[in-house]
Amino acid sequence: MTAPAPPATTAPWRLQQGADVHAAGGVTFRVWAPHCKTLALKLCRPTVRQLPMTRAEAGQFELFVPDAGTGADYSFVVPERGDRPDPVSRHQPDGVFGPSRVVDPDAFAWTDAGWRGLPLGDLVIYELHVGTFTPAGTFAAVSDKLRYLKDLGITAVELMPVAEFPGTRNWGYDGVDLYAPHSAYGGPTGLKQLVDDCHRLGMAVLVDVVYNHLGPDGNFLADFGPYFTRRYSTPWGDAVNFDGPDSGQVRRYFVDNALMWLTEYHVDGLRLDAVHGIFDLGGRHILEELKDNFAAQAQALDRQAYLIAESDLNDTRLVGSRRTGGYDLDAQWSDDFHHATFTILTGERRGYFSDFGPVDDLRKAIAEGFVYDGRHSRFRLRRHGSSSAELPGEKLVVCVQNHDQVANGSQGQRLSHLIGADAQRVAAALLFTAPNLPLLFMGQEFASDARFLYFTSHVDPALAEAISKGRRAEFAHFIDGAQGTQLPWVDPQSEEAFVRSRLDWENLPRGAHAAMLRCTRDLIALRARTPALANNRKDLTTVTAGENPRHLVVVRRDPGGSHALVAFNLTPSPQAVPVPPPAVPLRLALFTNDAAYAPETGRGLSVLPPDISPILSPILSPILDSDSRPTLELPGWSAAFYCSPA
Repeated sequence: MTAPAPPATTAPWRLQQGADVHAAGGVTFRVWAPHCKTLALKLCRPTVRQLPMTRAEAGQFELFVPDAGTGADYSFVVPERGDRPDPVSRHQPDGVFGPSRVVDPDAFAWTDAGWRGLPLGDLVIYELHVGTFTPAGTFAAVSDKLRYLKDLGITAVELMPVAEFPGTRNWGYDGVDLYAPHSAYGGPTGLKQLVDDCHRLGMAVLVDVVYNHLGPDGNFLADFGPYFTRRYSTPWGDAVNFDGPDSGQVRRYFVDNALMWLTEYHVDGLRLDAVHGIFDLGGRHILEELKDNFAAQAQALDRQAYLIAESDLNDTRLVGSRRTGGYDLDAQWSDDFHHATFTILTGERRGYFSDFGPVDDLRKAIAEGFVYDGRHSRFRLRRHGSSSAELPGEKLVVCVQNHDQVANGSQGQRLSHLIGADAQRVAAALLFTAPNLPLLFMGQEFASDARFLYFTSHVDPALAEAISKGRRAEFAHFIDGAQGTQLPWVDPQSEEAFVRSRLDWENLPRGAHAAMLRCTRDLIALRARTPALANNRKDLTTVTAGENPRHLVVVRRDPGGSHALVAFNLTPSPQAVPVPPPAVPLRLALFTNDAAYAPETGRGLSVLPPDISPILSPILSPILDSDSRPTLELPGWSAAFYCSPA
């Protein structure tokens, strides 16, 4: 029977496990290790010494060391297992197999005392991998790019997992020391400085965390306690024990981890990886407990902070209210928007893309959210999902590229490898037209040529070989859709996979890349200054679509009177796109085939400034008003934004 859940945390919260530094001197070391009858603390500096720990009830071990302090390296000596790092280590300077290091969580000199966070609906998210975002691959190097992101219009930086993982090259989803920011990235101080720098520029920080599994290499939690169970099957091995015997402290381990990021690192939210891999049949789901504690601590800190889930289930219970049986998370990713967009742009139909294709899927993704809302899935061979039509738009995060879809769905190929520049601009226009929270994947904004591959640097040779063989077998089924040939294989364990995934910043000043960046920046700016595009009001959004030829028209409104109409030609050929008569006069605000964005054609059209009236261009209709029923003559793969005058 699952033990009663502890109440939600109240400030002041402080991590009780691990190394607790006392202001008056000394460190108390605590660890939950019910699997151990005895346990010793090994201090490594200045001289090696081993000290027995006192075992209390419920498997808690504790020891106060008066002459220990910040910077001390230590490990726990587990009988018949040897030295093990602290399960709640804040720093692993020598990697997952080395000793832990004592960190004083209060030592960093923060400068963000006035930061209160951003409203959820204001988030324009930029997902990046710290190791490949810059040549240096560090938190400090990310800080050097923050002004660029600010000028782009980004309001929230989302870091792929940064918890300590084996080796120096990894996506981060193989993390095993969940409390320790990766040492090669810059460790605890580096991450805190990055968050502080973001807040100074008015940008929020989201951190991707993995609570559904831990990596296999360097994972020593099972030596201490019943962190895992075989009652459930997962793609990563034994499931985390959230509902079995002695699961109370396991749940606390993950709740405290979330509170540590919020409190000690001042982050503004967590992206919860693959929550469909979290199994909990207890009376109070761990996600519910996590949200209650996280929200209570954010309130105590007087900050806005969010939990955003990734799920493969299209399950609205994740973000639904408690009144309706939901877990009340703040938002979740919607893969359906990506899949509906991707299939139209590329023609891809393999795997889960076989469930998508018609333009009406894209219409539904924009108007409602989930395309699969209980309807039958050919790929899954069953009904899939629940209706998100009644959810507020800011409850869904949408994208046209992310780390998973680039690396796993396209074997490292970005949209820049698969479709032309005109179609890429249409993809960006769709992203910033949808009444949801938009997410960009690093480099997407300038049509990066760098592939984003799966890469690892596992220390265990057998595990490394198994990873390579598994990825090669999966890779054999993928061919380059444009060329009809198999893509070149890159071993994920090789340094080449990592190096080839670094962003190609040297291409940014060049014509097509600079033009795509300009288009992305202008799209984000247009969305920010147009209330009808920025309000996430699905209830004030109308979407119409046609299949032959493919087109889409999105009408957005705002209670303050702002209106926007966005017309899309989703084919390579010119067509007359029928648009509904607008309720108010609208002027052309942005055209994706403008000469400033389309140097590759040599025939792009100039977009007149939105404050000039009437607007007239050779291809687009003049200023639209309520007395006309116009069609817009749009060239292939293009989008036109008409907005009410400011």
